[in-house]
Amino acid sequence: MSKIGKKPIIIPDGVTVQVTGKEVHVKGSKGELSLIVDTAIGIEMKDKEINLSIGENTKENKSIWGTTRMLIDNMIKGVTEGFEKRLEIQGIGFKAVLQGKNKIILSVGFTHPVELIAPEGVEFKLDKNIIIVSGIDKQKVGQITAEIRASKPPEPYLGKGIRYVGEVVKRKAGKKVVAAAK
Repeated sequence: MSKIGKKPIIIPDGVTVQVTGKEVHVKGSKGELSLIVDTAIGIEMKDKEINLSIGENTKENKSIWGTTRMLIDNMIKGVTEGFEKRLEIQGIGFKAVLQGKNKIILSVGFTHPVELIAPEGVEFKLDKNIIIVSGIDKQKVGQITAEIRASKPPEPYLGKGIRYVGEVVKRKAGKKVVAAAK
């Protein structure tokens, strides 16, 4: 039995969930999301609660069961609260410039600027050296955040680069000069 899969999903007020066959549509104040559920998963909706079940008790079905439950739960959380990730730019001369709400241009030590366009439903904000990525789809927010970080990951000697806010980068000691023995 999947510990996560057997938990019921509570539907908060202001959110409408529609199950048609193997497709789940979630609509809330921030937007609308949908998901096509695997054929091994059974969906049952009662009042303000969604329960998932599996037909055949195999290892693969159990893992899909818990994953599907969390995907639907994240959809509900996304349309009510939304998701947000923050990145910090560190380094002399490193900066980010916003063009509209869905395009960011990074100057991070390369000969050319790095341009990234947000997928639909995701937007960027800037607060000095902090890039704020927000949206209703958790996967899209996490993916574009990882792409921004991958454009210039923090290096271990000076700590320059783009990192998550609160991320600790282990620093290495540089070269040490040893005095010549006489």
